[in-house]
Amino acid sequence: MLHFSRARARDLEMASLHFVGKLPVHRLRIWLIRAWGGKIHPTVTFYHGFEIRTARRLTIGPRTNIGNDAILDARGSLTIGSDVNFSTGVNVWTGQHGWNDPGFAYEAEPVIIGDRAWISARVTILPGVTVGEGAVVAAGSVVTRDVPAYTMVGGVPAKFLGVRRSDLTYSLTSARGKAWWW
Repeated sequence: MLHFSRARARDLEMASLHFVGKLPVHRLRIWLIRAWGGKIHPTVTFYHGFEIRTARRLTIGPRTNIGNDAILDARGSLTIGSDVNFSTGVNVWTGQHGWNDPGFAYEAEPVIIGDRAWISARVTILPGVTVGEGAVVAAGSVVTRDVPAYTMVGGVPAKFLGVRRSDLTYSLTSARGKAWWW
């Protein structure tokens, strides 16, 4: 019976977290993510259409922007730093099935995104990856291994493209400075 209850609680969490991304009131979105255990700084901005999987294993720092249609899979633990920008359609996966496992077993590894990283549009980040502080991931990339701090990577799979300045001091706009409804 306990197993049945846990499974139903997980189903309820997944369904409600899917719904949260469709809500028209930003403060309500943040409140519901926190209600499921997410550690979300009050200045984080979530744009419409995002999905979260397992909020209690999600941590997001101050002034981070999560773009439209992002998927944040925190089942294996997802930590996103301060002043991070996720553009539209970013997918971060912390779990996947073992492609060569005879039982197709589920495997999970944490993902960490450092402060002031920029994850551009339609990027996919796979389990176990760390994106270093100030790093940039170019649009459409698939990140399969760690990205060093202050570097730019791009492609499928993502490869080194260049170096970014390491004296970054900017802070992204807080959610409080935006309209209540987005």
